[in-house]
Amino acid sequence: LLLLLAPCVVAVQQGSEVRYASNPIRKVVTMLQDMQKKVTEEGKREEDLYHKFMCFCKTSGGDLDASIEAAKEKIESASAELQAKIERKAQTEADLKEHEASRAEAEETMAT
Repeated sequence: LLLLLAPCVVAVQQGSEVRYASNPIRKVVTMLQDMQKKVTEEGKREEDLYHKFMCFCKTSGGDLDASIEAAKEKIESASAELQAKIERKAQTEADLKEHEASRAEAEETMAT
């Protein structure tokens, strides 16, 4: 008996699906339900992206501050090193002039 009724039940279900599919109000309701699902999914994706962005902003700010501080320290040390080299150059030039003067004096002494 069940085997005989099974095709009838399937035929009734298919008939009702055709009737719902051809009903314009059902089409509109189905379309609105699909749109609601899409909007909900898009909202969820947007929320996830927002949270990822906020996490990035919070973590990258600290990295950026650390990088800026490291660069400032490097600039200060490079400036100090440059100043030391300038002073060393000035001392070397003064020593060179002194040695040239003593050399000229020694040559003059040897020449006489």
